[in-house]
Amino acid sequence: MTFYRQVGEIPPKRHTQFRNADGALYYEELMGEEGFSSDSSLLYHAGVPSAIVDSQIWELPDLATVANHPLTPRHLKLHDLFTDASATNVVEHRRLVLGNGDVRISYVVADQPSPYYRNAIGDECVYVEKGTATVETVFGVLNAVEGDYVIIPRATTHRWLPGPNGVHAYCIEANSHIAPPKRYLSRYGQFLEHSPYCERDLHGPTEPFTVEGTDVEVLVKHRGHGPSGIVGSRMTYATHPFDVVGWDGCLYPYTFNVSDYEPITGRIHQPPPVHQVFEGYNFVICNFVPRKVDYHPLSVPVPYYHSNVDSDEVMFYCGGDYEARKGSGIGLGSISLHPGGYAHGPQPSAIEASLGAERFEELAVMVDTFRPLELGEGGRAVDDGVYAWTWAGRRLHP
Repeated sequence: MTFYRQVGEIPPKRHTQFRNADGALYYEELMGEEGFSSDSSLLYHAGVPSAIVDSQIWELPDLATVANHPLTPRHLKLHDLFTDASATNVVEHRRLVLGNGDVRISYVVADQPSPYYRNAIGDECVYVEKGTATVETVFGVLNAVEGDYVIIPRATTHRWLPGPNGVHAYCIEANSHIAPPKRYLSRYGQFLEHSPYCERDLHGPTEPFTVEGTDVEVLVKHRGHGPSGIVGSRMTYATHPFDVVGWDGCLYPYTFNVSDYEPITGRIHQPPPVHQVFEGYNFVICNFVPRKVDYHPLSVPVPYYHSNVDSDEVMFYCGGDYEARKGSGIGLGSISLHPGGYAHGPQPSAIEASLGAERFEELAVMVDTFRPLELGEGGRAVDDGVYAWTWAGRRLHP
């Protein structure tokens, strides 16, 4: 995180005695990144945060992946994954679409509260495609609405409570941390003037959220020796993890709404880095929002053909009408995967059709990875099988 926040009661000096009205000590927990050398927060618990009374195996859903081989661009129709989304929750019913050793992309439509959950592998960035949810966390409560990115730091205990109409969640799970791009920040972490968003657009918890209870089960995703290198445990805590009376620091969950992203435009077509919103290790997250497009008299507003020699490109189409993909079957809820080693760009008919356009009313979330992505069970289930041939209009071997 990039700026300091204080919520609830804390002592005037860190690592000193802090007692409740009855004289009992609160238990201080430092939650920090990179071994005491990066962002952190201090949380003050009524109970002992390490007191567990049981730990059992949590059998994770299928996280196996298969290579995109032979090399093929793909169209994955995510809305076909959950034709009946009753009795599902955001944590246990995610279906893996794409993944590699740095990042996993899943999708879920949920209508039920999730269990308490902690991802000890890396940060999560969950994009709310549709609906609303309350996200209860050890830091406090976040209210997530359509268009929100919900950034949840590694090892944050939380749970999802969908709103009355459920929630459609596009889940980006890192093996690292997820943060604003370094080029948007000063050397001290303040957003710079050229950044397309700033601190005012980030919404963290504003007050503590304390819950009493005993023998509380938390599902923990962590590193192990399974086929994917990821395993799960059901850890039961003697007292409720949400017993924090106050905290302060620069590490905490927050939301950022895509409508608060200020697009960067130019006289000629701007490359994807101007649309970047977050970064992780070996991947970036960008968003393409409604905007004024290129205003040179001879501009071509849709992207030029380009070869991603170092990365795979994943576009999730979640609003408006994406101009460059007209004629390819791409629609709302679609993912296009354009792998490294393959030159891609607009459908031929889209180039002429875009000339003279003044605005694009489109909304898409893009993930670019620097290691090749493989297909998860969810991605394989909703591959349309024909997208690769749409530029040529035919397939040599039907």
